[in-house]
Amino acid sequence: MPPSQLKRLKQSLREQGITGPQKSKKQKKQSHGQNADQRLQRDAALQQIRDSFNPFEIKAPTRNAKFSSMSDRNTPAAVGRPGVTKSMGEKTRRQNLLPELQRRNKSGGIVDRRIGEDDATMTPEERALQRFVREKSRRKNGSMFDLEGDDDEETGLTHLGKALSFAGGADDDFDAGSLAGSDDGSEGGSALLKRRRDAPSDDEDVQDEEDAADENQPARKKTKQEVMKEVIAKSKLHKFERQKAKEDDDELRAKLDSEMGDMLSLLIGRKPEPPKSNGGLAKDEPAMNADRLAMLQGKSREAADKEYDTRLRQMAQDQRAAPADKTKTEEEKAKVEAERLKKLEDARQRRMLGEEVEDESGDEREKAARGAIAASPEEEDDEDARDDAAEFGLSAPSAKAKMPVLDDEDEFELDDDLIASESEEGSETYDSAEDSDDSDDEGERPNGWVSKTQEEDEEDEFVKGILDKIPGSDKKQPKPDTPTQGIAFTYPCPRSHTELLDVFSKAKDEDVPLIIQRIRALYHPSLSAENKEKLADFSCSLVEHLAYLGLNKGSLQVIETITRHLHSLSRTFPERIAGAFRDRLRVVHERNNIDVGDFVVLTAIGSIYPTSDHFHQVVTPAITLMARWLGMTSPSSEAQLIIGANVVSLSLHYQRLSKRYVPEALRFTLKALQFKPHPSAAVSQAHLANFNAMAEQYRHLSAFTEIFHPGASSVLSAVKEAKSQQQHLQILLSQARLSRRPLALHNHRPLAIRTSVPKFEESFAPGKHYDPDKDRSDAAKLRKEYKRERKGAMRELRKDANFIAREQLREKKEADQAYEKKFRRLVAEINSEEGRGANEYAREKDRRKRAKK
Repeated sequence: MPPSQLKRLKQSLREQGITGPQKSKKQKKQSHGQNADQRLQRDAALQQIRDSFNPFEIKAPTRNAKFSSMSDRNTPAAVGRPGVTKSMGEKTRRQNLLPELQRRNKSGGIVDRRIGEDDATMTPEERALQRFVREKSRRKNGSMFDLEGDDDEETGLTHLGKALSFAGGADDDFDAGSLAGSDDGSEGGSALLKRRRDAPSDDEDVQDEEDAADENQPARKKTKQEVMKEVIAKSKLHKFERQKAKEDDDELRAKLDSEMGDMLSLLIGRKPEPPKSNGGLAKDEPAMNADRLAMLQGKSREAADKEYDTRLRQMAQDQRAAPADKTKTEEEKAKVEAERLKKLEDARQRRMLGEEVEDESGDEREKAARGAIAASPEEEDDEDARDDAAEFGLSAPSAKAKMPVLDDEDEFELDDDLIASESEEGSETYDSAEDSDDSDDEGERPNGWVSKTQEEDEEDEFVKGILDKIPGSDKKQPKPDTPTQGIAFTYPCPRSHTELLDVFSKAKDEDVPLIIQRIRALYHPSLSAENKEKLADFSCSLVEHLAYLGLNKGSLQVIETITRHLHSLSRTFPERIAGAFRDRLRVVHERNNIDVGDFVVLTAIGSIYPTSDHFHQVVTPAITLMARWLGMTSPSSEAQLIIGANVVSLSLHYQRLSKRYVPEALRFTLKALQFKPHPSAAVSQAHLANFNAMAEQYRHLSAFTEIFHPGASSVLSAVKEAKSQQQHLQILLSQARLSRRPLALHNHRPLAIRTSVPKFEESFAPGKHYDPDKDRSDAAKLRKEYKRERKGAMRELRKDANFIAREQLREKKEADQAYEKKFRRLVAEINSEEGRGANEYAREKDRRKRAKK
């Protein structure tokens, strides 16, 4: 059986020489100089004995030191001491965490900030020494002439603990109040002295000047009276300055008023009549107004009112001076026009792709339409000046001059922008000098614009016979011929198609454009607020009249003129006119047939609205309606072939810019070419022309070969008149096949098979990162460090929680022990009192028994 722990401990102490027989005095004297070394050896031996008897207090490393044989030094292996670490952590928590736990849910307290109070390693003598040194250094660094020093420090002379200071002035036994000599006592004397102090004197003035001259003396604090005097003086000064400025303004205003007559004469452009000299009145006598004098002398009231109205109209007709733009050179004008056309083309491309297009501001649209014509403030504030047709792709109307007040109600004003300057059809001549106001400027035409001469010719054609009625017009034209002599100057504004027919019933076809012009001029929105609604209804009636003219074989010139008027009105009333067109298309949809009137309406839609937009409120339903008719109609007569040829041509006209594929058009054209019996030559040529137009329009599509081969080729081969079309189609198909490149694999050089050869690191270390990517390596290091820190933090938190639990358990045990001790004491007291009472009862009982005997 192995020896016990106690026997092993005694044996170890004897072997180390710690215990054993006592040494004699002589031996102690001999080893007196070696006590320090023996003490160190004794402590090391005791530590070794402790470690040997508690092997769990030492934790050996899991892995030995690497390359220990490569070092010439015998370095001891690093060992861990869990017990020491645990005791140190317990001590640290007892010093830091336990006070915080005890102060929890408590407020207040005293914070001792004296030197050394929070330092447990300092002795009281060290604390006192540090405080004494701090106090001496503060006094040494201070100076009696330091202005930033403490004011409460006494730096003067002292005697018996009292300061010998004369800061308050030397007091004398002599009292000036005793010399008052008044029977009233000291009050009268003090009042006299106060009045003398308040009264200024020459000596005091001299003293004040000397004080002011002395810069070393501090500024004297002003009295309340001096402050109030200064405030009053400043107030009076400011009031005087305001009055002076007001007088200067009044003087300048009076000077301008006196020269206003000359300025007005310059603005009006005529010199005022010189005042008539009145010889009967003296120069200094008061004069009477000439108009009032004429009225008193017998002039009628009607003549005076008429003269007043005439002058008022003249003032209304005076044009205001408008700021002019900078004169641009030809290069600058060409650059501006190029930029404007580029913006319009970009906007059209975005609309064609269905993207959102930001609306330009009113000023930018106005410059784009009329070349930066300055608008008056009234027009800028007018709600009608806004461009309500932005969603239809139309530009804003140009700035309109103010409507003059006319002398006669039969006369009216016709603006330059009253109607559209041109239609889309027939505008094949373009020049780089001017642009058009139509909405097709936004990309519906080729890059260019109508020449100024052509625009003026068209405008002259529309305003012929009317400009001579406009007051102040410089154009001297002869009176119109007989067609316009029977036309009235005023007409009621038609609000429906029936009323419009009543107006046109008494006029010839060639007079209809002039009537429409006069109605638009008479009921211009700027003349009255009600005219806007009237013109909107009038525009809707014009839409219905287009279909009416188509059904009744109206004049093409009248139809074109009405279309141009609708084009111009659509910028002012976009919603109403679009709604009228949509209502007409709804009627066609319900009827499921297309007549001549519908063709006129569809043609007008293609001329008024942009047909290349991805979605449009009017154009999209029109295209859908035509595609529906072409797709669901099989030609059974020559009349349907004629209608179908026109519908196909109109649909191709709609897609001439966007070049979208319409399969219904090709399907109907092929069926028309296969129709039996063979139609007339004119009808066949119309369908062949449509076929050529489709081939040219769709040649850029990647599916061109699939669209026209083999169906279209076989159909054309069966038609005798289609030899040239067949040859042209074959050329286009061959070009399409050449442009299309079939899919094929890439011809790469054969690559070698990748081999996986292991990579060996001679100086490999498990804790080192060998990732060549620095970012990935840093991220791995960060993750590893975060994981290590997280584990350490969780370990410390668990230790803190265990410590708090132990402390709470200890406090609970102490409270329970105190309660048990108190309970036992109370029970013992009660038992002792009850026992005393029982003993007394027993004694009293025995005493009574003995008394009875």
